[in-house]
Amino acid sequence: MIEQVTRNLPALVVIVPLFMGLLTAIFGKGGRAYWLALATAWVVFAATGCLAYEVMSSPQGFVSYTFGPWAEAVQLPAPSATLGTHAKPGIEYRVDYLNALFLLVVSGMSALVLAGARLSLAKEIPADRRHLFYGVLLLCMTGLLGITITGDAFNLYVLLEISSLTTYALVAMGKGRDRRALTASYHYLILGTVGASLILIAIGYLFMVTGTLNMEEMAHAIQFTVKRGNRTVEVAFALLIAGLGLKMALFPLHAWLPDAYTYSPSVVTTFLASTATKVGLYAALRFYFTIFGREYTMGSFANEAMLLLACGAILHGSVMAIQQTNVKRLLAYSSVAQIGYLVVGICVGNVEGLTGTLLHVVNHALVKGALFVAAGAVIYRCGGAQVSDLKGLARKMPLTFVAFAVGGLGLIGVPLTGGFISKWHLVGGAMAGGYWPAAVVILIGSVLAVIYVMRLVEPMVFGKPEEGPQVGEAPLSVILPAWVLCGLSIYMGTSGGVLRGLIEGAAKALGGGA
Repeated sequence: MIEQVTRNLPALVVIVPLFMGLLTAIFGKGGRAYWLALATAWVVFAATGCLAYEVMSSPQGFVSYTFGPWAEAVQLPAPSATLGTHAKPGIEYRVDYLNALFLLVVSGMSALVLAGARLSLAKEIPADRRHLFYGVLLLCMTGLLGITITGDAFNLYVLLEISSLTTYALVAMGKGRDRRALTASYHYLILGTVGASLILIAIGYLFMVTGTLNMEEMAHAIQFTVKRGNRTVEVAFALLIAGLGLKMALFPLHAWLPDAYTYSPSVVTTFLASTATKVGLYAALRFYFTIFGREYTMGSFANEAMLLLACGAILHGSVMAIQQTNVKRLLAYSSVAQIGYLVVGICVGNVEGLTGTLLHVVNHALVKGALFVAAGAVIYRCGGAQVSDLKGLARKMPLTFVAFAVGGLGLIGVPLTGGFISKWHLVGGAMAGGYWPAAVVILIGSVLAVIYVMRLVEPMVFGKPEEGPQVGEAPLSVILPAWVLCGLSIYMGTSGGVLRGLIEGAAKALGGGA
């Protein structure tokens, strides 16, 4: 029995939350939905941990799982006998160092977010809709995990649509607290549909040229059998950059993100900030380095343009964050800036820069998750999340204040936090690649981060509480996930352990064109 489960872990990682999402929505009334969703998230997290261990123990550095013996792919001629043929039947799920890292981030953050969700959601979602909320959240988790694990390009698009449609619904569920959630959801739907359409057209073009949807075969065909300068491949690459830029909210395609984060329920904001944009970045990494390859992307006009947009994201997101009076909106624009850091490492393209990007993926998920959990605790106690609501918070809600302070230090990149290590690698990678202006922008962005983080911390310490009923600390179950995330951020800044091994292995594979 255990052997059967172990052998089918790649499939179970996606199938379990899919079926449990449906069961939760149907049978989760009366408070059962929360416990079903929480148990599912932690089981999936454990499964992804086992998969990561298998990958790191595997001699070939990956685990492959194939669905079905149907319709074998087109045989691709290899340029030499040593390469052989690369045809694979069915849909392949392949887990390597990169997949394993993102699977751990998505499943781990989902489990922690759900651990503190029950009381927060009780104030923001009507009781008769909570089972639907948890069911939709598990379906969204299914799509995000599926995108991360699949080795089939069209399967990636299908799972991207599953995660997108459920995300629109999750954002709209904030209408009970603020009707603007409906507008934010509609705005996200329009832009998300445009991005998904661009991605689908690009995958169709690549299929037309390569004759396969398997990512490994597609990469082999582009590298060895498709002529250089093929206009169809160039158009597909451009469409993918635009579509994935929309999905991961890369400046100036980020217009959907501030409203979606601001007006969503607090749990949804934390979940999306920690997982959704990270999965969009994963898809960009996979297409950028695995399918098209370093020889195609590095030094191209598209790469230089993306680097320029990434630097613009760091500056624009940071400046806009400084101007905000709503805590969630401030953190949303901070996310726009952090996405810029992630893309800088991709465009630099060396092992140092990619290590910085992958470290920053983990760090941003941890600290931004902690900050949004802390913002949710303020909403739970104060009923709002304006900067003015933070006055005197250090005395009234000390646990929440510590979460804000440590999370803010991680965003800035202070030593002993994960943000310091990731930015160190990003700056080092930029300088090693000759991108000195990008290194300067990273440093300027860190200085701007000090300003907007101080806009949160200063009123907590020195502000005088306004007249009105005194509030106390949020329940431990609400704020505890923020403390765990802050602790993990410090752990990443001082050690990193197994995660550092996964990150370094993935960066070396991508930097070497694997």
